[in-house]
Amino acid sequence: MTDGTTGGAGADRPVPQPAEVAGPRADEVVSGSDQAGRAGHGPEVVDVRRGMFGVDGSGDTSGYGGLVQPVALPGAASRPYGGWFDEAVDVLAEVLGEAGVAFDDAVERVVVDPQTDPPHEHAELTLVVAREHLVAVSRALRDDQDLRFELSLGVSGVHYPQDVGRELHAVYHLTSVTHGRRVRLEVAVPDADPHVPSTTSVYPTNDWHERETWDFFGIVFDDHPGLARIEMPDDWPGHPQRKDYPLGGIPVEYKGATVPPPDTRRQYS
Repeated sequence: MTDGTTGGAGADRPVPQPAEVAGPRADEVVSGSDQAGRAGHGPEVVDVRRGMFGVDGSGDTSGYGGLVQPVALPGAASRPYGGWFDEAVDVLAEVLGEAGVAFDDAVERVVVDPQTDPPHEHAELTLVVAREHLVAVSRALRDDQDLRFELSLGVSGVHYPQDVGRELHAVYHLTSVTHGRRVRLEVAVPDADPHVPSTTSVYPTNDWHERETWDFFGIVFDDHPGLARIEMPDDWPGHPQRKDYPLGGIPVEYKGATVPPPDTRRQYS
């Protein structure tokens, strides 16, 4: 028999199995987008996705219609954050205080993902920033000698339709060439008021990245020097990387066969 054993001389020796990693318990996960999910009580579930792509109203052609997966954001971290994270956060708080900005007003929460004890060597630091203080935080991170995040690698957008009041997220990836460190900034705004201050006065290279994020997600970067579409035609309706954008396309002809748009294909679930 070969059930759970190896062949030959080692036939009586069980085959090593990978260690199981327990996920979060149901009572450790905070549902919805209320403030309790931002107080360090574990992951915050903002949506439950069904099927491979989570589409609604049209067929999920992946064949994974029965797949159910929560969309969870990491919760706020608690001290000590580990590594250089504590020092960086303390320096930022000091620099902002000298500029007359309270750290708790500027930074809504500090996220370390994953947060383990001892700290994981690949842990990442994210600062969730209030939009009205985004430029001040960015300038402090760039200019202070102990921080010196002088390089912005770009701006990207994320759309969480179920994160009520915070549906649109702008994410900034900053690098310190001086200290060999990385930090991520994240700003969340509502669909009804999708305005975020432009950071081009601090990081001029964000010019095209903010244009792309506006083009695909509809986040309006106030005081941008020339906010206009950069990928789609100027008269294109809507923002095609939002999750509520209609899934569709045009028929494609291929060697005599026709491939219909995705939203007109059959449903397999």
